[in-house]
Amino acid sequence: MSGVTDRFLSNATNRIDAKGRVSVPAGFRSVLVGRGNLELYCLQDFIYPAISVGGPDLLDRYERQIASVDPFSPEANRMSLLVHGGGVFMRLDAEGRLMVTDFIRDFTGISSEVTFVGRSDHFQLWQPRAFQDAQAAAREGRFSPRPA
Repeated sequence: MSGVTDRFLSNATNRIDAKGRVSVPAGFRSVLVGRGNLELYCLQDFIYPAISVGGPDLLDRYERQIASVDPFSPEANRMSLLVHGGGVFMRLDAEGRLMVTDFIRDFTGISSEVTFVGRSDHFQLWQPRAFQDAQAAAREGRFSPRPA
């Protein structure tokens, strides 16, 4: 795969079913399949109330960053606390659904719907209103007048 077809783009909101599962959008599943990602690394975002989801390569990227600093430094310790202590591995079921666990709900405030947000090399799980608010704030910050 190459080009835009191997990136997570756009956003979609899906309802959580009675068993606590949500269908991952087909486009996102296609990227996961194309990358051969059977296990998903899920991480609490460092800034937003969102869960970042990608393959093991996402964890590898963060671990390379941790390895690039002194392993005994406060920075490495903080990064490991966030990357390892705030992450879990999950799997999609046979129908392409993800279980919306307490790990996800407690951090994001997700209850009945999940907004899937493409972030190029990974995607995120958001509470729909929180995503709308964050996107509006990002847009406002992008287009607000800059000081001279």
